[in-house]
Amino acid sequence: MSDSQAISAAVAKLYNTYPFPPEPLLDEPPPGYNWRWNWLSAYNFCTGQKPAHQTARILDAGCGTGVGTEYLVHLNPEASVVGIDLSAGALAVAKERCHKSKATRVEFHHLSLFDAEQLPGEFDLINCVGVLHHTPDPIRGIQALAKKLAPGGLLHIFVYGELGRWEIKLMQEAIALLQGDKRGDYTDGVSVGRQLFAALPEDNRLRKREQERWSWENQRDGYFADMYVHPQEIDYNIQTVFELIDASGLEFVGFSNPQVWSLERLLANAPALMQRSHGLSDRERYRLIELLDPQAITHYEFFLARAPLPRQDWSIDAELLAAKPEPSPCIQGWRESRQFFNYDYQVVDLDDAEWKFLRACDGNQTQQKTVEELLPLSGARLEDVRSLQRQQIILLTPSA
Repeated sequence: MSDSQAISAAVAKLYNTYPFPPEPLLDEPPPGYNWRWNWLSAYNFCTGQKPAHQTARILDAGCGTGVGTEYLVHLNPEASVVGIDLSAGALAVAKERCHKSKATRVEFHHLSLFDAEQLPGEFDLINCVGVLHHTPDPIRGIQALAKKLAPGGLLHIFVYGELGRWEIKLMQEAIALLQGDKRGDYTDGVSVGRQLFAALPEDNRLRKREQERWSWENQRDGYFADMYVHPQEIDYNIQTVFELIDASGLEFVGFSNPQVWSLERLLANAPALMQRSHGLSDRERYRLIELLDPQAITHYEFFLARAPLPRQDWSIDAELLAAKPEPSPCIQGWRESRQFFNYDYQVVDLDDAEWKFLRACDGNQTQQKTVEELLPLSGARLEDVRSLQRQQIILLTPSA
């Protein structure tokens, strides 16, 4: 058995022991939404416009127990979804999960990322969250997925960051040392890890970080095992994550948590330093952010795309007036109040004109009225429409 095969076998053993994520199975669609798993919202985020079609093919690469897969099916009612994973135990749970919640437009295959080429056709959206960093060869993995991405398609990736997970890495090594020749016995590893945290002084840095950041989810052994006794983990920094991105051959569209990557949140009170930062490249600016706020960068989540990917900034009035607007599918409570949850579950408070325009867009998926036709109903200005679009509150379809 090669080293790569041995690592894959060890990872499969972990997830057969602790199928992940260990979320409960429901008899109804899961609550809420994750906009990154909604084809319309994800495409709008990356391009500034609604996609031309909703009949997307979606791949959940490394689907585990199907938590994300289930959302992908229910959030994309016209899409077909495929889930793959190397753990037969996790796949069994994923199939049961989707069966119980009537997520019927999905098929599952017992495959690793490296075997994605065995799937027929290409995909418009590929979701690969928390997987590449657990493979023996992430570059080979991302390249395998890139080959399955359709022109104009999107690949969403989530990998670990080394700076924000520093305490986790230390505890992983400590558990392994105490396990000795029982390393690879994951139930023993969980037991050793829990004993360690209980024994450490309350002011110990590792214990404090666990209690402050991770302990709520780590009450469940599946989460604890995934974090502290995983047999394979590669953590990234800005330099190495862009080496991974560059190796994919795809275009970097942007981080899907852009608020974290705003230097203004750290240096807004230092205009002279902000001015100095203008001479930095994007990657240098990202590196500066993770150096200044390392604990915030526990992971990297980002979109890649295969060309051609259209872009629309709606700066031309005539194009904006001719566009057809509709509410984003990933906002909540907007019909009842000007204050509601946006696509990222943050509270927004629209002014009266913006809110009236948003409500005028209700049902426009079928009515197909233009911005120009809806503006008189609200008293809104074109700049209000642009603001709603930038905030991902409305989607805009360009005129034919």
